[in-house]
Parts: sequence; C-alpha cells; structure tokens
Amino acid sequence: MQEKFSDCPNILQRLTERRIGKEVPADAPKVSVIIPAYNIAPYLAETLDSVFAQTFTDYEIVLVNDGSTDTAELKIALAPYLERIVYAEQLNSGASQARNAAICLARGELFAFLDGDDVWLPEFLASQTNFLEENKFEMVYCDALLFGERLFAGRTFMQDAPSSGAVTTESLIRAECNVITSGTILKRDLIEKFDMFDTDLPLTQDFELWFRLTINGARIGYQREVLVKYRVRPNNLSGTSLNRAERSVLSLNIISEKYNLNDSEQKTWERQMVLFKAYLELERGKLCLVQGDFAQAKTHLANANRFFRKPKLSLINFLLRLSPRLTAHLFKKLRPSEFLFIAPGKN
Repeated sequence: MQEKFSDCPNILQRLTERRIGKEVPADAPKVSVIIPAYNIAPYLAETLDSVFAQTFTDYEIVLVNDGSTDTAELKIALAPYLERIVYAEQLNSGASQARNAAICLARGELFAFLDGDDVWLPEFLASQTNFLEENKFEMVYCDALLFGERLFAGRTFMQDAPSSGAVTTESLIRAECNVITSGTILKRDLIEKFDMFDTDLPLTQDFELWFRLTINGARIGYQREVLVKYRVRPNNLSGTSLNRAERSVLSLNIISEKYNLNDSEQKTWERQMVLFKAYLELERGKLCLVQGDFAQAKTHLANANRFFRKPKLSLINFLLRLSPRLTAHLFKKLRPSEFLFIAPGKN
C-alpha cells in the first residue's frame, strides 16, 4: 500500500513508543532531520554528533527505531541525546515505514534524510539549504566520501555512481544521475503532494521516490561538493555486490510496472536493462567462483561477456577451464577487498 501524507494519523498509531526531548525547540524548525535506525547502535553516536556539530542550527532530529534487535544497546547510545531529539519506536517494518513515521512526526518545511550509520560534515545543512534556495530547487543532493572498507577508501560516491547533466527521468534510468539518500534535502510540500516512501517495496524505495518526484516535474539539483561520509559495509542496506546488481534490475522493473513511460523513456529503459542484467550475470559469476560452483561461474561470466566483451573475463573463463580452484584462490588473494563484498564472512 502506498502511504500518503494524509495517512499520518494512522501511521502514528503503529508507534509503540514516542517521546519528545525537553530540549527540542517548541517552534517548528526550518529543517527536520529524518533518521531511521535499525541495528546501528555502534555507529549512532557518531551520526548524531555530526548533526549537532552543524553550523546551521534551525533543525530538529526525528529518529525512529525500526524494531532493532539491538534496542537495548541503541538506548544506551541514545541516552546522552534523548532530551534533544524526537524519538519513536515501531515494530520492525522496514526503512520505508520508519522514514514515513519520522516524516509524520516532523514539523520542518524541509526534510533532510540521514541514515543512522552515516555522517554529515559540519557545513552540510548550511550548504544544502542555501544551494536549494538560491537555485530555486525543490530537492537537492550532494557527493559523499566513502569510508568503512578498504575497497572504497578515498573514493567518493559520485566517482562510482556519477551525476552528470540535468536530473530527469531518463538520466535516472540511465544511472547518469544517482541520488545518495543521506545527502538529500527536499521540500515538505513535495511529500504532501506526491506521497511518501512506498511501503510495498522491500528495496529501492528511495530510487522509486526520486523517480516519482521527477516524473511529476520536481526541480532536482545536486552539488558535487563532498558534504557527507557514507559508511560502506557488507551488512548495511547497500549489501553485497550481488545485492546491488539485483537491486539495479529491480529498480527498473518497479518503475516500468508503476509508471507509463513515454517512448523515449521506454527505449532508454530497455537499453539500461540489458546493461544491468549483464552486471547481474557478472556478479553471479563471481559469487559462484568463490563458492566453488565453477560450472555455473563459467556460464554466468560467459553470459556477462557477451555484453562487455572484455579480455579479462575471457581470460578468467579460460583459466577456469584449466584450473578452477587455482583461479578462485588467485581471485581471493589478489582482490581481497572486492572478495569481502562478494561473500561476506566467507574465509
């Protein structure tokens, strides 16, 4: 069911706990910081400290605990902050429901999304609100420094998921514009007019919302300035390399099912789906390789290479025929960080 902003009275009924800290400003702030929390107790203090360190101060923090299994640890981490935030709990229902509940509790004219294990740099709110207002945008996002795993050390979000040109339905389909949720600020009235995160979607709820806003004419812009630190870990919402490839295919299928694409959008969609399916075959091949299913690894990698036509993939398939176990051993030894995101926890 698509939750609408008008559903807020019913949405708030699912909260099992709700409190407003004594130091939360009585007047409605300009910005409401929306934080969903699920099993992120070790990271939460760093996240909240980064909000309280903002040079822009006209904000409130609304944090919804989505039935975390580490709620006891979460409450210990939250103890020093409880008087300064709006806090609520719900039974585990997913990130979209947690964000929607936080939106219903929020009072700001702008919503700023921040995942509970990410970190804002001190100028984030000041820079993003100024950029939005000066350029008359309705939603903006920015670049982020990736941290937490060696594979991505020193890289930024836009190096791996670039944004180029105007944000349009087709640039979103082509993955030429990629929105990072923890770097996003948007106007409240967009949510009021075009609804909240789709709770029927277990994944890609954020992409679907950005697409929905864009197809309805929202003015969206971005800064290439790094204003966020995005924590990359195999067990967060980004997941494994295969998870990300599967999510890319899923995101295109969702918008095709939900929206009537015009001819140009449909042609763009078809071309991009071929690319995403090739990446999916590639990641399936890598997983089969490290799991020792060498026959399937050769099949998936060959399927991927029909699209990519890369000598490296041809070489790997050749080596798999000669010595599959040695090939898997060399892959793990030469690409240890990449291996971590293919098969987390596998030695």
